[in-house]
Amino acid sequence: MADLILTADTGRELGSRSARRLRRDGKVPAVVYGLEADPVAVAVDYRELRSVLNTDQGLNAVITLDVNGDQSPVLAKDLQRDLIRRQVTHVDFIRVDLNVETSADVPIHLIGEAEEVDREGGMVEQILNSITVFAKPADLPAMIEVDISGMTMDRNLLVSDLDLGAGVRIEVDDEEPVAASQITRAAMEPEEGEEGVEGVEGVEGVEGEEGDTGDGDEGSSDED
Repeated sequence: MADLILTADTGRELGSRSARRLRRDGKVPAVVYGLEADPVAVAVDYRELRSVLNTDQGLNAVITLDVNGDQSPVLAKDLQRDLIRRQVTHVDFIRVDLNVETSADVPIHLIGEAEEVDREGGMVEQILNSITVFAKPADLPAMIEVDISGMTMDRNLLVSDLDLGAGVRIEVDDEEPVAASQITRAAMEPEEGEEGVEGVEGVEGVEGEEGDTGDGDEGSSDED
C-alpha cells in the first residue's frame, strides 16, 4: 500500500474567526496529539485531506503527516462536518506507533438477501451498526461485512459470526446480536376473510336473542 502523505502547516491562529478564514482559503483547521507529545495546532489542504481519506481504508487509513518536515504516522480520529454541506470543518489527528495496537470504531455492513426470512413474512433488523476493534494501525479494517443470506426466523447473526481479519480483535461478547429477524406487522395481521367469519357468528347470536324477545311480546299480546 502506497504511503498517504499529507502536509500540515503550523502557526495557525486559534479562534473561530481564524478558522473561518482558513476554510475560505481551502484549508481545514486540525490538531495533532498523542504518544505523550504536546498537541500541535495545524491546518491541512481540504482537497489533499479528502484524497487521503477516500481510499479503500476509509477513515482508518494510516496517514503520514508532514509537519515542518517532521513526518509521523497518524489516524484521523475525529472529523467535524458542516451540517448542511457535509464538508469537513475540523479534524483531530492522533499519532500512532505502527508496532503498537490501537483502537478504532469500524462500521458493520450487511450484505446479501435473507430469502428465508422474507418467505416467512419477516425482516432483518440491524442491531449493531459499528464495533470497536483493536489492531496495529496498518491492520485496522475500513469496514466489516457480514452476509445475512443464511439467516432464518430462528437464527440471528452474532458477533461470533463476524470475520474480523488477521491481527484484529474485539472486546465484545460473542453472543451479542449483530442482526435479528423480526416478524413484520403485515405478517401479524389476520388473513382476509377471517374477521368476516367472526362477524357473521356474532350477528347470528344477536338474531337468536331477538327471536326470544319476540316470543315474549306475542305472549303479552294474548294477555291483553
